[in-house]
Amino acid sequence: MRVISKKILREFWEYYYDSEQQLRSWYHEATKATWKNPGEIKNEYPKASVLKSGKVVFNICGNKYRLVVKINYARQWMFVRFIGTHNEYNKIDVDNI
Repeated sequence: MRVISKKILREFWEYYYDSEQQLRSWYHEATKATWKNPGEIKNEYPKASVLKSGKVVFNICGNKYRLVVKINYARQWMFVRFIGTHNEYNKIDVDNI
C-alpha cells in the first residue's frame, strides 16, 4: 500500500518521541501490505477498529495514541486522516475527518 503521508507521522513522532518506533514499524508493515479488504487488516492487527466509513483506527503504543487512515483497497492507497493522543481522538468525529 502507498501511505499518504509519512510527513504527518514523522512530525508526530518528533513531538511524541515514544511513538517513533511503533509508527516506523507500522509504516514499514503498511507499505509492504497488499490488503484487499478490512478482514485482512483485522487478521494482522486484531485490535484495529474498522469503521463503516472506510476508515481504520490503529492503536499505537498500547492505545496511548490513535492513528486513523482511510483506505482505497482497489488503488492500494492509505491516507493518514488523524494521529493523536487517545484523549484527542475522543474529541473528534472520526466519521467526518
